Amino acid sequence: MNTFELLLFRFRLWRIRWGSWEYWPFWAAVAPLALIYLWFALRLRRLFFISTVNPAIPLGGSFGESKSDILRLLPSEALPRSVFIRSGAGAEQVFQQLTEAGISFPVIAKPDVGERGFLVKKINDPATLADHLSQFRVDFIVQEFLEHPLEFSVLFYRIPGDRPEFGISSVCRKEFLSVTGDGRSSIRQLMKRQPRAALQLGRFEQEKPELLAEIPADGELRRIETIGNHCKGTAFLNANHLIDQHLHAAFEPLCSQLDGVFYGRFDLKTASIEALKRGEVKIMELNGVLSDPAHVFDPTHGIWRAYRDYYRHWRIISRISRANRQQGMKDASWREVYRLWKEYQLAKQLP
Repeated sequence: MNTFELLLFRFRLWRIRWGSWEYWPFWAAVAPLALIYLWFALRLRRLFFISTVNPAIPLGGSFGESKSDILRLLPSEALPRSVFIRSGAGAEQVFQQLTEAGISFPVIAKPDVGERGFLVKKINDPATLADHLSQFRVDFIVQEFLEHPLEFSVLFYRIPGDRPEFGISSVCRKEFLSVTGDGRSSIRQLMKRQPRAALQLGRFEQEKPELLAEIPADGELRRIETIGNHCKGTAFLNANHLIDQHLHAAFEPLCSQLDGVFYGRFDLKTASIEALKRGEVKIMELNGVLSDPAHVFDPTHGIWRAYRDYYRHWRIISRISRANRQQGMKDASWREVYRLWKEYQLAKQLP
């Protein structure tokens, strides 16, 4: 690629990134949400009202929460096999833990504290896992790689009180980053032609350069990313049409077991739509009060509908906070918030 072609490609990436709000930088996308947050804080006269939404999770799950601690709140049958790896653990100890848990390769490694796909990686062999854990000296969770074909995010809420209310307010289906071969073009060339994939090309050049040279057969659909994270190119598709009495009946018993968690989003895998509605799922993560209603990132949803839906969810959060404070729960103090923020910043500093 000569200099002129490179400039044209970078200009195209700039147009893609700013032409659709789902690709905006994090700071630009969340700026209006800060105003929504402040509006409800003023109405409730509580700046840290979110801290009473999920009292079982520090600050309700705003930042810096331990994934492993949250997963322990869930019944084991709803979880993939997983182990907690302490920072600095030797390779022999790690492989012994995996063997005892019945986990074979490939696996998913993710830091115990982190978000937005930070250091999440599918790993196919012991040597690569040992290298990954030694390179990034933080606490990790290593989970079995689930082969279920469908991945969803399901956001639920429970409003306590004399008339408790349960609801599912967002369902998102994840479509993994893929390209379709023509029998002539390399994966690199195919990615350049697809806006969503083109934005990921720089990352692939660093992480998967050998993959980019492969030439898929004509008509072959090749999945090139296995991590269902939006910042890794996964398309988030609105699946709210799946919300019905069957889905409520499947998830309400599970959510009622989450003592001290009233608002959250499951990231899960399942075999089919029918299995999802029967509650036959494996939950990879449970995110707290700052969970996005992930369906808003659907490319067809639009920015105004997205912020309308955000507002609706923040209204639910404020109702939960008010109800829990009426039960005697106290907001976090400035000192507590500052302490947790400092711990979070330290956790993100890789040794």
